[in-house]
Amino acid sequence: MKADAIIVLNSVLTKAVYLLYPLLLIYLAVYHLTDKEPGFVPALLVPGISFVLVSIFRSKINAPRPYEMPGAKPPIIKKDAPGNSFPSRHIFSIFVIAVTVFWVWPVPGVIIGIAGVVLAWSRVAGGVHFPRDVIAGALIGIGCGLIGYYVILPLI
Repeated sequence: MKADAIIVLNSVLTKAVYLLYPLLLIYLAVYHLTDKEPGFVPALLVPGISFVLVSIFRSKINAPRPYEMPGAKPPIIKKDAPGNSFPSRHIFSIFVIAVTVFWVWPVPGVIIGIAGVVLAWSRVAGGVHFPRDVIAGALIGIGCGLIGYYVILPLI
């Protein structure tokens, strides 16, 4: 795939999901604010708390990015910040959002999960992540969503 296509794919998928999530929150705030399940507060807190924890974890590890390795080519996707490659926060985010959407509407949640696989591929092909970074981001995102909505929430 051409470099321009990878850049566009990465940008469009990232922006689409990051736009979709606030729209989901607005929908839940308007139509399900007082409902326990599905509800606005869990849809805000599960991804939000998980994002903060993943960000702290990732900054402690501070793994190098592929383009920082000796002899590496410059990344296709513009990125100049060093480190913080593991786990991929883009991929974590799309998958925790996919589980959040799945919790409310299963079919669109699965579609976002598929988009997450495509985004993961673009992040690796674009040279800003190793495969392990995106795999870990996906698994952590799915795990945080499942634990938040299907384990912790029912106990509250």
